[in-house]
Amino acid sequence: MNNSNKNNMTIHLKVWRQASNKEKGKMESYTLSDVSPDMSFLEMLDQLNLKLMKEKIEPVSFDHDCREGICGMCSLMINGHAHGPQLLTTTCQLHMREYKDGDEIVIEPWRSRAFPVVKDLVVDRSAFDKIMAAGGFVSVNTGSAPDANGTAIAKVVADEAMDAAQCIGCGACVAACENGSAMLFVAAKVSQLSLLPQGQPEAASRVKSMVAKMDEMGFGNCTNHSECMAACPKGISVEHIARMNRDFLKSSLLQ
Repeated sequence: MNNSNKNNMTIHLKVWRQASNKEKGKMESYTLSDVSPDMSFLEMLDQLNLKLMKEKIEPVSFDHDCREGICGMCSLMINGHAHGPQLLTTTCQLHMREYKDGDEIVIEPWRSRAFPVVKDLVVDRSAFDKIMAAGGFVSVNTGSAPDANGTAIAKVVADEAMDAAQCIGCGACVAACENGSAMLFVAAKVSQLSLLPQGQPEAASRVKSMVAKMDEMGFGNCTNHSECMAACPKGISVEHIARMNRDFLKSSLLQ
């Protein structure tokens, strides 16, 4: 019995293959038939890997976890776009109905000096963890959980902090920036903490520490092109970068 659907597609893939960060990588071409338009992009890669294993070829390594647009692990450059062609979408939320029968899709890892390739499409994003360890926390003793309305916070401020907190740390902003800047990520984390009362005591030291660690990890400078905001699957605004720059300047003057 033929399980093929007449609406299924044949897709031509060019996938970056690299055994480790110590070896050179290259593009490998594959053709995948019977791709359902209802598949997610990652399900299509699963199908590719099943095909490769049947052919005794090592499967393609790629990151994934929740497959619900929450964790940010599914970081791929697809035809030159971070997370693919759809706005406000992670790779795992992208579906094959965005493509047509016979399309060619080029799949690469994030390209950044600060995100070295581990294998194939997997990169090491531990630089983000080190930035967070440098200042992405509050150390004030808040005690037990307060009443919901116990701390007066203006709604506009709370909303802005929550908008910044949506950042999932996927690294699309870095991949989209021609300088490999992490300014949007760092700015979102700085805003998330410094806008709320609990984060105010360490606001000055936090921004200095996180910016210093960002520079140390090899990220580039902001280009002011706003490609980071366009690529961000959560729509984090570059206004947070402006706030971080102001906070950094103020913290420098307080020295």
